[in-house]
Amino acid sequence: MPLVVLGVLLAWLPGLVLAQSGRQVQYIRGQNVAPVYDGFEVNPDGSYSMWFGYFNRNQEEQLDVPIGPDNQFEPGPADRGQPTHFVPAWQKSVFRVVVPKDFGERKLTWRLTSNGRSDTVIATLDRRSMIDRQKTTIEGTKGENLAPTIAVEPATQTIARAETATLVVTATDDGLPINLRTKKPEGLSVRWRKYRGPTTGRVTIAPAEGPLVDGKSATRVAFSEPGEYVLQAVVDDGSLLVGTYCCWVSAEVRVTVK
Repeated sequence: MPLVVLGVLLAWLPGLVLAQSGRQVQYIRGQNVAPVYDGFEVNPDGSYSMWFGYFNRNQEEQLDVPIGPDNQFEPGPADRGQPTHFVPAWQKSVFRVVVPKDFGERKLTWRLTSNGRSDTVIATLDRRSMIDRQKTTIEGTKGENLAPTIAVEPATQTIARAETATLVVTATDDGLPINLRTKKPEGLSVRWRKYRGPTTGRVTIAPAEGPLVDGKSATRVAFSEPGEYVLQAVVDDGSLLVGTYCCWVSAEVRVTVK
């Protein structure tokens, strides 16, 4: 592409970024969020957990889409516990919807509209979509890698807008997977994200991510305006790096800001 034309294109599309390869096109903002169905697992009581994630096609823009016509499930209740705040990039297995053991061949559709584009994803119990979120085998690792356990305290709290909330994550793990270079466990890490809350409510998390030391990590959160917020902590043992559906876990906390 001639340099003059490229310069005009970049001026016309301020949210566009060209990767170093010159072929891959990425966007800082202006793109939509696509819902993703990751698959299902069978619960001990015979019910099924359908796992959903999303792909925010923006590199920086975070989007808020309230529950309603632009963020709903069909059929049945529109609100199935899905997020209303969407952070950038691909987010795997963000939440689950539990359906009864007699769900059979029925379908569940998640419809999401953002930045002027609407996408849907259809979830079924097709056996080819079965996943295991509790354990997996990773190349180069002896034995099965098990999912960590997680607890976040306090699960609910109420603060004034001028205050900050303190949240403590505690997690345990089996020490897998092993880093092939260091021959040591990858170790547990946590990252926080706004999950639900007022559309214009900004959340400042410090630190927003980092390693767990002796199985614990503390963070402080400030809020720009009053409202009901849900924050999600994601604890990963390194498995997200290798593209599996195990083994990381998440937990939500609720903060009421007066």
